[in-house]
Amino acid sequence: MSSKRSNSFRQAILQGNRRLCSKALLEEKGLNLSQRLIRHVAYETLPREIDRKWYYDSYTCCPPPWFMITVTLLEVAFFLYNGVSLDQFVLQVTHPSYLKNTLVYHPQLREQAWRYLTYIFMHAGIEHLGLNVVLQLLVGVPLEMVHGATRIGLVYVAGVVAGSLAVSVADMTAPVVGSSGGVYALVSAHLANIVMNWSGMKCQFKMLRMAVALICMSLEFGRAVWLRFHPSAYPPCPHPSFVAHLGGVAVGITLGVVVLRNYEQRLQDQSLWWIFVAMYTVFVLFAVFWNVFAYTLLDLKLPPPP
Repeated sequence: MSSKRSNSFRQAILQGNRRLCSKALLEEKGLNLSQRLIRHVAYETLPREIDRKWYYDSYTCCPPPWFMITVTLLEVAFFLYNGVSLDQFVLQVTHPSYLKNTLVYHPQLREQAWRYLTYIFMHAGIEHLGLNVVLQLLVGVPLEMVHGATRIGLVYVAGVVAGSLAVSVADMTAPVVGSSGGVYALVSAHLANIVMNWSGMKCQFKMLRMAVALICMSLEFGRAVWLRFHPSAYPPCPHPSFVAHLGGVAVGITLGVVVLRNYEQRLQDQSLWWIFVAMYTVFVLFAVFWNVFAYTLLDLKLPPPP
């Protein structure tokens, strides 16, 4: 039997919960450090007290939040390797050899399908990597602890792929680097979930925390926009695009919100899930056809391959 709760099962739990002790999880005393951490994560991510208690009682840290930690470690490792190879850590993207890396998405090499995903391991500089790593660890890890690696990994990878495809459609001459597509998918889904369940979310200082998250996202997006239109260090190829951020946000407020709003519920029972999956599939197919035909039909002059 599936470990996910069906809608009918959840309704039975809600009805039975009325007979239980009304003491909230937040009021329980005598918890050790590990129990306090789990309780904190529950209040950070879940809007309903019954779900928070369910998570608190069932969480075993097995498996640990390995997906976000692994992705973050790989991003840091690739950045350090490139920094040593290029002898440059700040604004690595300005180095003349930067785009020669086989992980970067480049419009002239768009037929190499792995680049639509592997570009997340290349960052424009330490300032780019730093903010993405902080958001992945502070937002991504707690979300994975609650919703699991499969669901959070799905949202993250969907944001990454949507980001590179969005660039290939809307900013056709620009390369793409950085994990902002996946990061913005997770953060925007989390923020949208808080807003939609404002009265139920009991995390402390939620207004201040939302403001800080939005400021960090705005600063990173502003940095990406500035860099995109800054004179290129290797003309005629422009600096990396910022459109991947927008692709991640679109995934976050659609697929991501459905995932976060349905803790321990089977996604296949949610009609909105199938609607957004269909929308995402249509976008991917459209982008694939666009990449195959539009570049030739528009007779677009692309920068030379690195």
